[in-house]
Amino acid sequence: MDRALRLAGLADGLTSPNPLVGAVVLSAAGELVGEGYHRKAGEAHAELMALQQAGSKAKGGSLYVTLEPCCHQGRTPPCTDAVLSSGVKRVVVAIADPNPLVAGKGLMLLREAGIEVELGEGAEAAKKQNSAFLHRINTGKPEGILKWAMSLDGRTALPNGASQWISGPEARSWVHQLRSRCDAVIVGGGTVRADDPLLTSRGRRTPEPLRVVVSRELNLPPKAQLWNQELAPTLVAHGPGAAAEKIALLDQLGIERLQLNQCKPQQLMEALASRDCNRVLWECGPELAASAIGQGCVQHIAAVIAPKLLGGIAACTPLGDLGLSSIPNTFEQKYSATSLQVLGQDLLWQAQIKSSYT
Repeated sequence: MDRALRLAGLADGLTSPNPLVGAVVLSAAGELVGEGYHRKAGEAHAELMALQQAGSKAKGGSLYVTLEPCCHQGRTPPCTDAVLSSGVKRVVVAIADPNPLVAGKGLMLLREAGIEVELGEGAEAAKKQNSAFLHRINTGKPEGILKWAMSLDGRTALPNGASQWISGPEARSWVHQLRSRCDAVIVGGGTVRADDPLLTSRGRRTPEPLRVVVSRELNLPPKAQLWNQELAPTLVAHGPGAAAEKIALLDQLGIERLQLNQCKPQQLMEALASRDCNRVLWECGPELAASAIGQGCVQHIAAVIAPKLLGGIAACTPLGDLGLSSIPNTFEQKYSATSLQVLGQDLLWQAQIKSSYT
């Protein structure tokens, strides 16, 4: 199962809206005779790749797979058909698939056919690996990661607004890698005006993630790197009150628009889930970041802490008002996992916010 999980991880960020899945086939004698992983939506599933590689050697053997085999016709045929025709006598599955189209029916079909089915080996690792897919299926929204870089004294910019670069090259390279694992990267209009970001993975992913700008009234500059879509697509989400001339400007630039009734993070996340996004990255300013947290759109936090002192009485900080009035009610008690990592001269602190559905 460890081998199957490593194989599944090779496609991290590339399979949406599908999950990450890896599979390994052992012969009746216990020899590894086939393996595979799901590379992207529309291509062969992991089980089929592994069983095709194993061929007749699969007969009487075992199939190890990180997620319950599907039993419905989608872009590809049901994996249960391939398992049944392969002749394997035992299937070991890490976790069941919560997708209503599957939801235990794949396991039931295999058991009814006389195949020995074991569920649960490597379950915790499989849940962690597919946390984005599981979150979308269970909540109808993508998994959200909120990232920021700040100085040792908690500033994200100097009092004059200068912010490039707070973090070092190693940390910035890590962020590019993080973007490659996400289906969309979200910023607000203020970030576009202040930083003119590119928001790509710098070639670490093909295609690049969708770049999303949230701007209620479309107060956006006429020229920005995000308007050049040769490298990556851009979507602008706005409210119903945006001025007609600002809408016309984006239309002339060929930028896709998404009008939201209230232009709030929760509405945006639901829309991105409908666009096959499993995981999104928030790289926005303090007010939008606070709203995203408050509306349950952030499940992970990644904070880069640089050994710099920026000072300033009117501080530029990562988060706006969270509506907190006492220390015991802070988010510190709501983390289920944290980690600390060194990136060059910077520290990377990561935390997972407890999920309400698990």
